Amino acid sequence: MRALFATLLFSASTSLAQTFTAAGGMIPDDGAPIDFPIEVSGLDPASIDTVAFGIQSVCIEVEHTWTRDLDIRLVAPDGTTVRLLWETGYGETGFSGTCFRHDAMDAIWESFPPHTGNFFPIGQLGSVNNGQNANGLWHLRILDEVPGFGTGSLTSVAITFSDEPAPYFNFRHSDLPIVSINTLGETIPNDPKITAYMGIIDNGPGALNELTDPFNGYDGYIGIETRGNSSEQFLKKSYGFETRDSLGEDLDAPLLGMPEESDWVLIANNSDKSLLNNALTFDLAQRMDHYAPRWRNVEVVLNGEYVGVYLLVEKIKRDADRVDVAKLEPADTLGDDLTGGYIVKIDWAQGTNLINWESDFAPPGAGNGQFIRFLLDHPDEPLPAQAAYIQAYVDSFEHALAGAAFSDTAIGFRHFLDERSAIDYFLLSEFARNVDGYRQSTFFHKDKDSNGGELKLGPVWDFDLAYGNANYCGATDTAGWHYLFADLCNTDQNLPPFWWGRLLEDPAYRDSMRCRWESLRYTVLDTVRLDAWCDSMASTLAAGQQHNFSIWRTLGTFVWPNPLPVPETYAGEIQELKDWMHARWLWLDQNIPGTCDFSTARENTPSRARTVVVFPNPFQDRFTVRIPGGTLVQRGALMEMTGRTIALQNTGSPERPEFLVPRDLADGPYVLRLYTAAGPLHVSVVSKAR
Repeated sequence: MRALFATLLFSASTSLAQTFTAAGGMIPDDGAPIDFPIEVSGLDPASIDTVAFGIQSVCIEVEHTWTRDLDIRLVAPDGTTVRLLWETGYGETGFSGTCFRHDAMDAIWESFPPHTGNFFPIGQLGSVNNGQNANGLWHLRILDEVPGFGTGSLTSVAITFSDEPAPYFNFRHSDLPIVSINTLGETIPNDPKITAYMGIIDNGPGALNELTDPFNGYDGYIGIETRGNSSEQFLKKSYGFETRDSLGEDLDAPLLGMPEESDWVLIANNSDKSLLNNALTFDLAQRMDHYAPRWRNVEVVLNGEYVGVYLLVEKIKRDADRVDVAKLEPADTLGDDLTGGYIVKIDWAQGTNLINWESDFAPPGAGNGQFIRFLLDHPDEPLPAQAAYIQAYVDSFEHALAGAAFSDTAIGFRHFLDERSAIDYFLLSEFARNVDGYRQSTFFHKDKDSNGGELKLGPVWDFDLAYGNANYCGATDTAGWHYLFADLCNTDQNLPPFWWGRLLEDPAYRDSMRCRWESLRYTVLDTVRLDAWCDSMASTLAAGQQHNFSIWRTLGTFVWPNPLPVPETYAGEIQELKDWMHARWLWLDQNIPGTCDFSTARENTPSRARTVVVFPNPFQDRFTVRIPGGTLVQRGALMEMTGRTIALQNTGSPERPEFLVPRDLADGPYVLRLYTAAGPLHVSVVSKAR
């Protein structure tokens, strides 16, 4: 082993390499860090930097019964600290001949025991090459974060200086807002939140945000914790935080132009190297006229260390500007007051309020006794009557859907469920083929009966593993239905409920779905528009993604659960996303069930458009218009953006107009004006395209 260690050191050296070694000792198992000294003297040159001469590598030998508990850092004489590894490895392993170099090909957090070879560390090794005098006392600091669970020792440590020093990415400014968090010396736990201080620098669109600028977007206390289920295992953590006043109480704050509230989330997008999946889905839902969390791309600095690009989003929460359902008060236990509002989700974790129950219906295709669990997300502390009511309501919906008269408009599922929201949630989940869709992070909500009162699907959440970005359970397939998840993974502990297949047994529901798809396929879900959105967002993130992948060197490498092959560049990630969406769109276009006839669509289904629908849009030589409520159209015209009006010939009928457009009409946007007996009717922008 020591011979291998010496070989690694020799292979890392150059003509000017100078290596300093030290013995170790026992690692305490009491939750306290220990510093192992490494004396450096006679180093020539003494001053270290990132260009001519500095630290090149750190190599360790560690024996430990549970290495995942270890946090190991290098501490320079001037106090500069760089984290080498954290949450790495398994039980009864250790680190054998493990060397950290900035130019290594593999990440330590993606390595396997005994972790022999060269790896780039979690932190930036070059941060110690800051011009300091390296002669002095260095330390290897080791913390066993879980006292009483594992034991072990440091056998040896060696640091090598050379004329190939580790460089340092010095984050100074961004064209994205900067979020700076100081945890005041504490480690961020999963629960409960700790007090920290947060500042946001946002100088506005087109302005550069300097790390030294004053905090002008927020400047105050927060409570912060790590969040997520599977994502909790990633090194690039996601965080939940609440803005607080100096007394530790919730403080509503309008962050980055979003409506004021106290609860927020920083999404790491660790596995999604396009950094777009969640934002894309939120944008699609909003364009489909549903609430979805507002968001901003930001760059985050944690305790003075740059940690990457994050998505700052609104936490899903009852609020007039978020999930706009009634606020249940302790007195709301009778009549209409008891009927809303509630936020419920299907998930695998029990959450924090522990109000949860199981469905009476097993998921279709279950292989070993799985069940569906509902979690009450709002209110946070329901009274027994409130918890009982929402459980009974969801139970009644499921029994109505499963019953023989499930499609009856009076006693069937429509009595309990808002059909449009279900259709849109289905279309979004299928278009994205979200591997977690229907079965995890699946939210729905209910307002008071006096405000409508049906269950509504949404808001959408947790789409980082969508759009072909997961290597299991058929998630990369652009063909096939994702709601039939159990056909591919019937032993998974989280399977979709029976709702989606049952709804599709209703011909009117299928027809409504086809009409909704027809209204979206060349508007919100138009692939040309989606390509442009992705390109625009990639441009916005051009500098930020370079910063992000300078420290999280994951481009071109597998990060669970990326499918293979992994694109080598950020541009490749964006192209892969666009290509996958094109193929998925095409399959759905050919396979969405039902028949759409806008003129005969049922009045009591969401296919009854409340606005004018134009299809196809963009158009070429003609387009058809669907008018709500049987309105008769007398004539139509297109208005150029300059105001010039172009008369249209209606070759259809007053109930279902079809307009021919002039052959020489230029490509581009127009405003469609329809004239009825009641007067002119303006609609949204339409487009001419070849």
